[in-house]
Amino acid sequence: MQNHPIPSVTDPLQYRAIGLVRGIYKPQDDDTFTRGALIDSKGNEIDSVVLGRVITLIRNYVSLEKPHLWVVYPRCRNNQNLHLQITGIWEPSTLKKDIVESEVFNEASSSNFDSDDLLEGDDYFSIRGELIFTKPEEKEVVIKIRQKPRNQQKKALPFKVKLKGEVPINYLKHFISLDVRRVDYQLLVEDFQIIGPLSQQQINSKSRKILKSKN
Repeated sequence: MQNHPIPSVTDPLQYRAIGLVRGIYKPQDDDTFTRGALIDSKGNEIDSVVLGRVITLIRNYVSLEKPHLWVVYPRCRNNQNLHLQITGIWEPSTLKKDIVESEVFNEASSSNFDSDDLLEGDDYFSIRGELIFTKPEEKEVVIKIRQKPRNQQKKALPFKVKLKGEVPINYLKHFISLDVRRVDYQLLVEDFQIIGPLSQQQINSKSRKILKSKN
């Protein structure tokens, strides 16, 4: 339990891609509530889906006519278009603790329900993974993220997140932690920290640990 929607890092080589986007969620239609778009203050419509565990919370307690700060997982469709998976909502001032805990509104449920304000501000993303492509002159960066499988039957495939920013090419195959900001339909690198080089043995070992943790 902590007073932040983005959990603290528990492992130096902990992969993740998570962020915060403020906007109005607009379902595709009444029959397809879980698929739609997040509309920000500029009117940008970002293709989005709602993950199953927060559907009940949104239907019962959240007004879709007003903007909210959504906890999201970023994805890049065809390595180009930004796509968001809505996994929670950060609004302690209106979502009481008993409601939040009973509905499990996100993985980082809060024990401090006094303030909605976050130091990082809106549209902040934390991206941690392997640097597999960088082209500083074009400000192109691609990070590979390895994720835990959601059930024992399915193997979770790694995915790639495309960012705009400059990371030196000599850090390829390094594990890197990035502070990222969404601007319209792009994720821009604000800062990054090199955790260390990744050998193939480390990558394979990490993959086995992720699988083992779900068995």
